Amino acid sequence: MLFKYKAIDGGGGNKEGEIDAPNRDMAISGLQRRGLVIISIKDEKENKSIFEISFFEKVSNKDVVILSRQIATLFEAQVSALKAFTMLATNTENKLLGKKLNMVGDDLRAGISISGALARHPDVFSNFYVNMVKVGEETGKLNETFLHLAEYLDRQYALTSKTRNALIYPVFVIVTFIVVMTLMFVIVIPKLSAIILDSGQEVPIYTKIVIFISNLFVHYGFFLLIFVVLLGLWSWRLAITERGKEYLDSLKLSLPAVGNLYKKLYLSRITDNLNTMLISGVPIVRSIDITAEVVGSRVYRNLLKEVADGVKSGLALSVAFDKHKQEIPNILVQMVQVGEETGALGTILKTLTDFYKREVDDAIDTLVGLIEPVMIVVLGLGVGLLLVSILMPIYNLAGGIS
Repeated sequence: MLFKYKAIDGGGGNKEGEIDAPNRDMAISGLQRRGLVIISIKDEKENKSIFEISFFEKVSNKDVVILSRQIATLFEAQVSALKAFTMLATNTENKLLGKKLNMVGDDLRAGISISGALARHPDVFSNFYVNMVKVGEETGKLNETFLHLAEYLDRQYALTSKTRNALIYPVFVIVTFIVVMTLMFVIVIPKLSAIILDSGQEVPIYTKIVIFISNLFVHYGFFLLIFVVLLGLWSWRLAITERGKEYLDSLKLSLPAVGNLYKKLYLSRITDNLNTMLISGVPIVRSIDITAEVVGSRVYRNLLKEVADGVKSGLALSVAFDKHKQEIPNILVQMVQVGEETGALGTILKTLTDFYKREVDDAIDTLVGLIEPVMIVVLGLGVGLLLVSILMPIYNLAGGIS
């Protein structure tokens, strides 16, 4: 819970700010530990009207990438952590991120570690991010840690963005196709079908089917719309449950063409996460556990938890991976085994990361190259068949009249 306070510091100066705490009493205790005399403290929600709360306010991955690079630069310049976060809070363009950094600064003043302060904002700083910072604190290499984080997040942001953008085009074409076909059935077909039916000529079976669908849209379109909305709400309710999320993640991997793309994307994340954490000094089991939480797929999350259990029981990482032949390709298992035998697991994982990144790039380029002509052909055939079904009887009618 976020509280806004006004207080007087030890030097008699006025101070205003925000503090994150489970309740008001703990917020007051935290401020008093900082040597502040509290004038007023209010739940921030009390100070906001419904119009001031932005539903879309969030911190993007790009913001965190830029922040990480800035922190690394400031630490390399021997700027203290408190001053660094205070400076960045003032200069950031994202208001929500600025608030979070101010709260991190307040926690640092209270004596909390950087990783502990960041951990209080899981909506911005993931478990992976916090653990990396914790390792940096323990090793005294925070500037290097933040650089590793920035590079890692940059790679993941670029890869995820490219994958998402590749899927936008086919979705747009499909939606356009549905809209065009609906307008045809509701506006165009009824007018043309009236001419055909009034002529009294024999109507082909495919034309009857088109007219029947058109009548369905015209006379029962409202009920069809309600049915689609209810179906969409039911699907959404199902999708936000754990069982629904697991089903959707499994479906992603089983779809033709797209499934292979998602598989390579998740493998790229796994190898990149493990490489980044291992070179930063995070133990292997902890690295696998954290990777399971940030991989983005419940299928691979469950798989990695089983792999972590296997490694805890004494299995080599390659052997634990080999138990999941359907999700983990043999080449990854063999490469990890070579890394374990040569003591160069980090280097091997980096090589695998680069390999799967290229594979994802190639898969996206291939998919985009295929989708465009296929969608155009399908759209053209759909509209063409629809028009032929209606125009052929009209053409025959015109021929009979002449």
